Amino acid sequence: MTEIKRILVSQPKPAIIEKSPFFELANKYELEVDYRPLIEVKGITSKEFRSQRVEILAHTAIIFTSRTTIDSFFKICEETRVNIPESMRYICSTEAIALYLQKYIVYRKRKISFADGSFTGLIEQIVKHKDEKMLLTLSEPHKPEIPEALIRLNINHTPIILARTVASDIAAEELKSYDMLLLYSPWDVKAICEKLEASEMPVISTFGEGTLRLATENKLPVKASAPAPGVPSLAKAVDLYITDILAGKQVDTVEFSENEENEEFLRTQQTKLAKKSRTRRK
Repeated sequence: MTEIKRILVSQPKPAIIEKSPFFELANKYELEVDYRPLIEVKGITSKEFRSQRVEILAHTAIIFTSRTTIDSFFKICEETRVNIPESMRYICSTEAIALYLQKYIVYRKRKISFADGSFTGLIEQIVKHKDEKMLLTLSEPHKPEIPEALIRLNINHTPIILARTVASDIAAEELKSYDMLLLYSPWDVKAICEKLEASEMPVISTFGEGTLRLATENKLPVKASAPAPGVPSLAKAVDLYITDILAGKQVDTVEFSENEENEEFLRTQQTKLAKKSRTRRK
């Protein structure tokens, strides 16, 4: 069983290290914890925007799930001289992302709604405004869950790529010097798979369904994962894993399984929308 002494957290270094959940973990187990993003997200150019042939003003609502796509969207609007009307509706995945719109618009004068950060919360907000023609802003690559859900629910929308994710310049030998890599997105998985073979990987810990799915597909040695019942955070997952190996326990590789709650939620939404559609026709 691999002893864990050096951990790489694929996130920016916190402004206040002492407030990081990994600070307490480092003291508890005498760990060396490094913070370093494995990816970088960059906004697209005006030329890349035009190549997608999307008419922004043909839409009445915009869906945002990240600050990067907000920055890229308004930069593109400025460069292409597109003036967004006050009647435009904004649907955001979290309140923090919604508030970030203040950088570009007068917040109190606009139609803005936001979810709680969950997949189901965002879909509920979208369904509430299903009569809008929506522009779904995405990064490339992106998780397929939201685009697939909008297609299944027959939501009138247009996907547009506003940012691209590229791997950082961290070397393969540096990655191998860690005992555990903490990955927070599918793009983190993709970045390390471009540098190391599965057999060369340190122990892997993942956050989020999409991250675990891709790690499993690439046969990575995932030993800790969150969120899970009783395990809300990656810090907690790592804590439990280290506790087990110090106790001499054998820790099995984490396997991916479909989120049945999300699937059931989508089936329910499809049924509701179908009933409303039949009622309108009558």
